[in-house]
Amino acid sequence: MLFSSLGLSPALLRALERQNLLTPTSVQSQAIPAVMAGSDTMVRAQTGSGKTLAFGLPLLHKLALEPAQNPRQVRALVLVPTRELAIQVGTTLRDLANQLPQAIKISVVFGGVSINPQMLAMRGGTDVVVATPGRLLDLVQHNALSLAATQMLVLDEADRLLDLGFEAELKRLLALLPAERQSLFFSATFAPAVAALAQSMLRSPVQIDIGATDQEKPDITQQAILVDAPQRTQLLRHLITEQKWKRVLVFVATKHAAEMVADKLRKARIYAEPFHGELSQGKRSQVLSDFKASRLKVVIATDMASRGLDIAQLPVVVNFDLPRSADDYTHRIGRTGRAGEVGLAVSFVSHDTEAHFRLIEKRHGLELALQVVAGFEPAPADPGTEIADGQAHPAAVNNGGIKGKRPSKKDKLRALAARQ
Repeated sequence: MLFSSLGLSPALLRALERQNLLTPTSVQSQAIPAVMAGSDTMVRAQTGSGKTLAFGLPLLHKLALEPAQNPRQVRALVLVPTRELAIQVGTTLRDLANQLPQAIKISVVFGGVSINPQMLAMRGGTDVVVATPGRLLDLVQHNALSLAATQMLVLDEADRLLDLGFEAELKRLLALLPAERQSLFFSATFAPAVAALAQSMLRSPVQIDIGATDQEKPDITQQAILVDAPQRTQLLRHLITEQKWKRVLVFVATKHAAEMVADKLRKARIYAEPFHGELSQGKRSQVLSDFKASRLKVVIATDMASRGLDIAQLPVVVNFDLPRSADDYTHRIGRTGRAGEVGLAVSFVSHDTEAHFRLIEKRHGLELALQVVAGFEPAPADPGTEIADGQAHPAAVNNGGIKGKRPSKKDKLRALAARQ
């Protein structure tokens, strides 16, 4: 199938050709006709599957066919969870809209920066707004825009919107929108809260569930390394140096960890920067710009970076801290192996986090041997683990009935998890 068979305007097809995009992905080939037909649409598709074009192409096609009755009102609204994703979606839509004969104004707004330039940019109205929920509500309260004439609503990365605590803001925004509208719901996962939100905002939706085919699955080699928690930074430095990794995106649990690990790497003369929500927007933009241009070797990020980042040819992702959610594991490693590239995802696992890692494995149908790097062998935490041939294995335990030597319930659970 080609994009030309989906009924898109010649101008949009020419814009796609300029980007050497001729064949739609699975999510695009299924979602575009449904959106073009005017149906509410509920889509689950993996990270990197092409969701932005899946809603962006039919959105622009429909707006170009229907001139605005009131140029000061927003006709289409795209809600996203992070500033980085807002910028990425806005850039994609603008690149396409620039090829259309009709002028379609696209505004990108997010928090963390002054609201005044965003208000000034909206003078005279705008057709499409790509926004994070909090800043959009601020703009509405300042009378900078109206949502009364919005014809299309897109929730992109809906599960992440809920994860980041935007549920209250979403409810307030939905109340400002006209009841008669087309709503599009895109998400990588459908947890119960996500499904409930979709049910509340969609009317008889077309449901599309995209499982990656063998051809579309990213080519990512996954590894797990057993290491004591205090040795993780030294191991990371060792791997970067010994493996000659050119660029690495490292995920940690907190902003404090991001700052601390980045500082330790810099002291080892490895150019690293933290990336988290409390950085200024200018600093975040600079870090990403330097990283994409390979001026920066390592970025230490919290989970806010696991979605919305599209870094071409990123070779390695490291889970310094394991993600709290099994779903976030997919989003994290999905930053590598994009657009047909080969990627590597490495997870650091300690004795204390091994059971959680096994849950992640089970959730994703994985079975990864715990590797051990020479010089970074973990101390035995219990009699249920032994190191042999560079891997961790469950050990035979027979302490009989010697008081104080019998494995505890916790020991037994660890050993069981290792065997499984």
